[in-house]
Amino acid sequence: MDYSKRSIKKVLSHLKDGRISKDAAFRKLEHFPFHDMGFAKIDFHRAVRKGFPEVVFAPGKKDRDIAEIAKHIIAGGNTLLITKASPELYRYLRAGMPVLKFNENARMIYYAKNSPRLKKDPVLIVTAGTSDIPVAEEAALTLELLGNRVRRLYDVGVAGIHRVVDNIPVLKKSKVIIVVAGMEGALASIVGGLVACPVIAVPTSIGYGASFGGLSSLLTMLNSCAPGVCVMNIDNGFGAGYFAGLINPGRGTGK
Repeated sequence: MDYSKRSIKKVLSHLKDGRISKDAAFRKLEHFPFHDMGFAKIDFHRAVRKGFPEVVFAPGKKDRDIAEIAKHIIAGGNTLLITKASPELYRYLRAGMPVLKFNENARMIYYAKNSPRLKKDPVLIVTAGTSDIPVAEEAALTLELLGNRVRRLYDVGVAGIHRVVDNIPVLKKSKVIIVVAGMEGALASIVGGLVACPVIAVPTSIGYGASFGGLSSLLTMLNSCAPGVCVMNIDNGFGAGYFAGLINPGRGTGK
């Protein structure tokens, strides 16, 4: 059963017109708003409530459980997105679901039945270094599945501040910026001090021992003196992409 807004309205319309019985309508919607699988409860209502379906966080889950969850999400007519996924998990899932795709840079497995309508203005994603790119690409793919265009500005960290200065016109034209940085995480404050738009800072776990797996960059970003900077959790590219998609202005302009 497709649990998209359009399909639910169609069931209700058919019920109103007498084309289906109450029992038939109930059978079509009996797993709405969630489906209890015993080990998991799939929130089919989330796509209706928030505009994007439930997302699967892969670490800590059994491969076979992820497979069952993925099958039900796709069968429900929703976009599937699995974060922090491995190539091994992708090969396991694709054996039973060949429609799945894998973005190795973003470490995401995904499937989208339809292409979303794209917003006019792109979201700019900035990284301090190339080691931060996997988290940045997680944000990028999330944004694209939400119907956002993405512009990338990678490897412009503060160790070579002239790289940021050289791109100030690009920064100032942006409506929303995601800054992804490990080490000391200072790039978010620098970008935040240069632009008038919202800046979403994502600390990464990249760095030497005293970075404490991203804690140092997280604290730097939280202590930013630049107004207009909000901070995600360590390595949470998905959260940054989702939030940027919510605040990115503009309407869809077609496929």
